[in-house]
Amino acid sequence: MKLHFLGTTGYHPNNRRHTACLMLPELGVIFDAGTGMFRVRDLIRTKTLDIFLSHIHLDHCVGLTFLYDILLDKNLDRVTVHVDPTKIDDLKNHLYASALFPVEPNFEIKPIQPASEIQLNDGSTLTSFPLIHPGSCLGFRIDWNDQSMAYVTDTTACPDAEYLSNLNGINTLIHECYFPDGHEELAATTGHSCLTPVAQVAAKVQADSLYLVHVNPLNEAEQPLDLQSIEAIYSGAIVPSDQQVIDV
Repeated sequence: MKLHFLGTTGYHPNNRRHTACLMLPELGVIFDAGTGMFRVRDLIRTKTLDIFLSHIHLDHCVGLTFLYDILLDKNLDRVTVHVDPTKIDDLKNHLYASALFPVEPNFEIKPIQPASEIQLNDGSTLTSFPLIHPGSCLGFRIDWNDQSMAYVTDTTACPDAEYLSNLNGINTLIHECYFPDGHEELAATTGHSCLTPVAQVAAKVQADSLYLVHVNPLNEAEQPLDLQSIEAIYSGAIVPSDQQVIDV
């Protein structure tokens, strides 16, 4: 199974990265719809698309308004956006307010609870779990027969956080890391993570691999985090680039 990183920064795009969007083309599954969403068009392989939103802050949902171009002439049977039920009215009334985007959404919306379990097209299971973030947020995990991956964004990492119970035995962990170490107070205030606590999370759940996303867009370096500083805690962490593809 191939995972495509279509947007790997947070808040706003920069010259190197777009905002949050990941895709499993073989499943027709997308996580978040940030500005990297425009890249989905060339990766559509299925007759359905399921878009799972962690939350509806603009850097995670604005790409829904790109769907008219993304879906043009694709002739899909179904496009579904899965979102926390408490956010559905906000999505409809604000993102699609007539003054902002005067066209009705061209997808169906389905609620997904903070502890949902969904069977995907290939028989794999997707589960959602709550994360602590201003306005609330969801994390997602997919389990295949012998592999698993989790997407954890927009939360403050801590080795004692409750969401770790959903990461046990995980193979591929994709975790937000907006700040380098030294910004712990700001990370807690904004609901984001610093580098060392993310490494501690990965080590505690014994993740086979760790990919750091939702990095700070003000740092446009190819390597925006000092990964050598966490080698003693977790070795081999990667900050993926936009359009990087990995096996999961």
